[in-house]
Amino acid sequence: MTVLVLADHDLGTLSPATARVVAAVSSLGDVDLLVLGEGVDQIVAEAARLSGVARILVGQDQGFVTQSAEALVPVIARLASDYSHIVASAGAVGRDLAPRLAAKLDIQPITDIIAIHGPGRFDRPIYAGNAIQTVASAQPRQILTIRASAFSPMGDGGNAMIMPLPTDPVRTVAKMIAAHRTQADTPDLATARIVVGGGVSVGSAEGFKLVEQFAAVIGAGVGATRAAVDAGYAPNDWQVGQTGKIIAPDLYIAVGISGALQHLAGIQGAKKIIAINSDPEAPLVKLADIVLIADLFEAIPSLIEELAQRGIKP
Repeated sequence: MTVLVLADHDLGTLSPATARVVAAVSSLGDVDLLVLGEGVDQIVAEAARLSGVARILVGQDQGFVTQSAEALVPVIARLASDYSHIVASAGAVGRDLAPRLAAKLDIQPITDIIAIHGPGRFDRPIYAGNAIQTVASAQPRQILTIRASAFSPMGDGGNAMIMPLPTDPVRTVAKMIAAHRTQADTPDLATARIVVGGGVSVGSAEGFKLVEQFAAVIGAGVGATRAAVDAGYAPNDWQVGQTGKIIAPDLYIAVGISGALQHLAGIQGAKKIIAINSDPEAPLVKLADIVLIADLFEAIPSLIEELAQRGIKP
């Protein structure tokens, strides 16, 4: 069996999620990595170094820049007959791509996979992560999306063959008007080993700066609850939960977060949880491995000061 993985990339670099997806599917067979974009030489060079990748298939066209499903599906559909599994990460691109590609190929997609037991047997969360469903599929070809945060990344050391793909000019109905990005130098939430999350209890965007400052001191990614995002305290791409990003860090530090079901669905993969909260009855406090019952506006500055005295600074 041979597996085709769509490479995630942005701003000229390969996404860390790609190495995790490659690791997830490496047991299924030889892995080919598909890179679609324009001016992707640096991305291809990074991809070629991944262990477990046999070939890098490269298609270049201006129409691939936005990574829209409308542009990507025709290319992948033409390649589909050569592969037993067609795989993407369960990010924005993969979630948009999988159902459209599945409809074109008349295949049932299997999404949000967190474990692979064999060529046609997979685990995925349901009911907001409160149950794990094992799916058995006898389809001759599988279309999968993988939760990258559930898998360790594949290391470097490969030397994959690079093969340019002939592609027709891309014609799409949709047109990208503008892209608005949050400028931040914090680790990516999907792959960060430590994440500090802030809730609406911080009271304001200025109060949320305290969460960001603490995260900077310990080199953590920054997350937020939906309530904090809706209140304008944090940008949308920091939202963690059922309607935001699903994370699986080694350590999650929840600051002023009560623990709504939708937020808990996004952090169930965390190996350890520390809760800093003034309410001992909050759901997340009862779930956490370590709890500090305190006013966050007193606790966080004290922690930052203590870390500074120990020589730990941003």
